[in-house]
Amino acid sequence: MTTSTTSESSAATHLLDLQALVVAVRRRRRLWCSLALLGLLVGAALAVLRPPSPAAVAKVLVAHQADQPNDPGTLIRTDVELLRTTRIADKALQSLNSSERTEDFMRDYRGTGLTNNLLQIDVTGDSDADAVARAKALADAFVADHVRRMQEAAKAEAKALRDQGDRMRGELAQVNKAIGDRTPESDPKASASIESLFARRAELNSRIADFDQRAEEARMGTPQIVSGTQIVDAPRAVRHSLPRAAATNAAIGLVLGLVLGLAVAAVGTVVADRPVLRREIAANLGASVIAELRRAPHRPASLWQRRRTRAARERLTATLARTVRGSAEPLSLLELGCARSTSVIALDLARALAAEGPVVIIDDLPALRRAHRGQKPGGPDVVGVEGAAAVPHEVRRLGVGSVAPGTAWTGLPDLGTRTVLVVRAGHGSAAWLHTVARQLADLLIPVIGVVLIDPDPRDRTDGTLWDGLHTALRGHNERLARENATGRVRTERPSWAVRVPDSDQEAR
Repeated sequence: MTTSTTSESSAATHLLDLQALVVAVRRRRRLWCSLALLGLLVGAALAVLRPPSPAAVAKVLVAHQADQPNDPGTLIRTDVELLRTTRIADKALQSLNSSERTEDFMRDYRGTGLTNNLLQIDVTGDSDADAVARAKALADAFVADHVRRMQEAAKAEAKALRDQGDRMRGELAQVNKAIGDRTPESDPKASASIESLFARRAELNSRIADFDQRAEEARMGTPQIVSGTQIVDAPRAVRHSLPRAAATNAAIGLVLGLVLGLAVAAVGTVVADRPVLRREIAANLGASVIAELRRAPHRPASLWQRRRTRAARERLTATLARTVRGSAEPLSLLELGCARSTSVIALDLARALAAEGPVVIIDDLPALRRAHRGQKPGGPDVVGVEGAAAVPHEVRRLGVGSVAPGTAWTGLPDLGTRTVLVVRAGHGSAAWLHTVARQLADLLIPVIGVVLIDPDPRDRTDGTLWDGLHTALRGHNERLARENATGRVRTERPSWAVRVPDSDQEAR
């Protein structure tokens, strides 16, 4: 239960490790740089292969009967939607003498409210002349429809006011008839009712005058709306610049490709869970990083790069030589994702140790044979695993093998009773690194260190486990003590074995 809880906590820490995520995404820069470049090329190609259709633009000043200074734009939005109606589209097509379907024509134009009273009409066509003609037809149709609607509204309002005034006049005639020639002085008994009739007549006269004035104002307001609604910017063709369009599309494609590439790299990094930092690789393998080396290039490098690589290889060889001296036990180099680099390291180390005595490389890696064939004559001897039994005991052995998926674990002790892992950063998942550590622990093969291939140049984490070497040596001594006591190697799990999550046990 403790191991499982520790593993879950470790997994959660890895998922939240922003530094590891940034490093892993940066290492996959070929992916997101390629997608960014692809987006740039696709954007530029679209601008060339699919240029924008010929377009025209016109601006119309729209006067409204209910214009208010504080209008939030409701009226102009209504005008935009009216421009998209089939009635205006049909009138524009009729003026163009076009047999095009109304629905198809409506997809070729749009309206935009620039201000509360300014409407912009954008139209596309088969040519610049066609687009300009369409824009003019649409603008004329809209202006005519807007003026007609305003006139009809004004006529309806004036008619309603006149009808109300006529009704008031009829009531006034009845009041005048009721009053007749009577006055309050002529009939003192009915003076109160006569006074109310006179008051009613005065009120009706006032209301009739008001309705007449409002009807006149309604009629007078229509010419202002008619004259105020007009085309203020004549339809004109919109000029498109191919270089500008290509640059704009390329920039958009570059940004979209870069964002997509970064997202894919980040998601892939989180899902794959492949440690890149020194501290993560050392923690998962249970051994310290003792040396680093750039990945062997697949193509010829420059003189300066060759010098740097040669100096790094010499330092690595010296480090490994100091590590393996002082012990007669056979050493193995086990690779994970870097067979070519491991072969080069093994040959360099064998030549460095040859000064102290004969060295034979026990080869279980096909890449080593290819690298050995490219060496000068007189190099170290290389034999296969099947010929290891014939190697004399006084000859120092250096085994070379792999711990990649599919490894025959039971054959690793034939390569060496202790090992140095040569691991390429970001190649193996955390679960597989745990599996490698567990299998080597079960085989009683102590890991004396890790050589990191292709490390991140900006990685500043510490790959040293301060008790790692002591642990490996203690396990080694325990194994020797059990061999001396029983005469054989016990297969029980030693006390220095690396603890692994339950999920790795299932992966095994």
